Amino acid sequence: MNQALALDTARIGMQTGLMVSLPILATSLFLGLIVSVFQAVTQIQEATLSFVPKLIGVGIACALLGNWMLITMVQFVHLCFQRASTIGL
Repeated sequence: MNQALALDTARIGMQTGLMVSLPILATSLFLGLIVSVFQAVTQIQEATLSFVPKLIGVGIACALLGNWMLITMVQFVHLCFQRASTIGL
C-alpha cells in the first residue's frame, strides 16, 4: 500500500464518518435550538424539556436513516478490505 492509497482511504473514511454522523448531529442541533428558543420565550427552565425532544428526534432520525447509514458504513469497510487485500501484491 503506497502513501497515496493510504491517504485516499483515510480521506474516504473521514468523509464517510461525516456523512453518517451529520443527520444525527443536525437533528440534535435543530431540536436543541428550537427548545432553547421555547425555553427563553416561556422562561421555563426544565432539564428534561431540553433532553427529551432531542432524544426522540435522534431516535426518529436513526429509525429513518439507519438503513442508509449502515449501508454506507458497510461499503466503506468493504473498500478497506479490498484495499487491504492488495498490500501483499
